[in-house]
Amino acid sequence: MNLTLDIGNTQSKLAVFNNSLVVVKTFDSEFINDEIDNFLLLYPSIKNLIVCSVTDITLNLEKYNFNNVHFVSSSSNIPFENLYLSKDSLGNDRIALVSSASISYPGKNVLIIDAGSCITYDFINDKNQYLGGAISPGLNMRYKSLNEFTSKLPLVSFESSDKLIANQTIDSINVGVANGVVFEIEGFVRQYLSEYDNLTVILTGGNSDFLSNQLKISIFANQNFLLEGLNNLIKLNISS
Repeated sequence: MNLTLDIGNTQSKLAVFNNSLVVVKTFDSEFINDEIDNFLLLYPSIKNLIVCSVTDITLNLEKYNFNNVHFVSSSSNIPFENLYLSKDSLGNDRIALVSSASISYPGKNVLIIDAGSCITYDFINDKNQYLGGAISPGLNMRYKSLNEFTSKLPLVSFESSDKLIANQTIDSINVGVANGVVFEIEGFVRQYLSEYDNLTVILTGGNSDFLSNQLKISIFANQNFLLEGLNNLIKLNISS
């Protein structure tokens, strides 16, 4: 069995794979070691661990008896041709996402949209070449920036709305942020569709449930797409 650990900016995910996905849990990153302890008690057959982190968090792994531990990095073995120019600065989460697309959709043009703290766009073509993508602020980051960089706008918590015109400030912020993200994603997808045939669009990340219901485009929503990519990377980066 394999244990995959995805460490984000605010939350982390652990998942167990035994050929296919067994279980997933999301939790605050400060409790990583406690959660690993719990998973190993519940699933003592776990032998391998792979870690994907976008932070500089320190893990206490010495007490565990994993057969193999791999940290995703720019030097990891990957299943695609990486044409990104600044490879050392490519996020580990993006490496895992593109790996998942490469293995799950061979021979296809794939755009992966990860809607979390940031919104990342990653494109791999039908020749299995990763060309790059884009990064923009996520929903929560947009709310915080409106509050931090103005003197009077309040910090608003996300609330779904089907309005286009709002007549009070809090609603105006919600409508502006939520619709702004939706329109941005739809604009990106339309542009990709105009340049690449037979495009498959994958939506993942913490805000993918909300966005999948708002987007008026054809997408595949998969909350566990990155975790599946990590499980695929284990096979390429551990000793037998």
